[in-house]
Amino acid sequence: MQILKVISLLLDYPTEQLVEARAELSAAINASREISPQQRAAVQVLLENITGGDLMDSQEHYSALFGRGRSLSLLLFEHVHGESRDRGQAMVDMMAQYEADGFDIGVKELPDYIPLYLEYLSTREDLKAREGLADVAHLLALLAARLDERESSYASCMRALLQIAGAEPSVAVAEVREQVAAEVRDDSLEALDKVWEEEAVDFLQAEQQDRCPSQTTAPGKAREELPVPMHWVDFNTDDKREPQFREVQDV
Repeated sequence: MQILKVISLLLDYPTEQLVEARAELSAAINASREISPQQRAAVQVLLENITGGDLMDSQEHYSALFGRGRSLSLLLFEHVHGESRDRGQAMVDMMAQYEADGFDIGVKELPDYIPLYLEYLSTREDLKAREGLADVAHLLALLAARLDERESSYASCMRALLQIAGAEPSVAVAEVREQVAAEVRDDSLEALDKVWEEEAVDFLQAEQQDRCPSQTTAPGKAREELPVPMHWVDFNTDDKREPQFREVQDV
């Protein structure tokens, strides 16, 4: 599913290669029928925001948004397991899944890094890709709501992914809106300092964890049923052919 590769690139750290592929990315977004015209337009806005100005400004914005605090972490299991032992086992299981499906990780990223996970799903059959997104739909909704709180156009990626998973983005985000509104921002300097102070090693707690069996859970709860996917067709265009898309290679 090509749109997943596009969103993977948009959610990754902005690079010169991304800027150079702007036209092809835009064409691929327009050609996608897995998301609605409204979602396509929103993703186009994000693409313009990232590639339309100074690259260093886009990189600085990205780091400030996703690199401070944990609430917007792009590591799936950080939202599920935090720093518990279960997180390590979950990543081992995900790596085993990648290897079993012949997906080779050629970059130094943790397996639960969302852009990497999306790249993996883009190589799967459409149904498998939708199921993979459905497994983490609650986390995608949380991230979308938190990005909305910060008025970030990156929320468009999470909403598009929710739609591909078979969920109605506005409904899914509304369900967690109250929870997000009650959260305290964790990206201020004061909040970051407080986290460092609170993360002193508790050897007694660590010893107790050694005595307790760990439980491994998936990133999200898979749905038993998957709605029939919708494909959006624009009747006002003459050329329905999808453009060829060249993948951006990391240097």
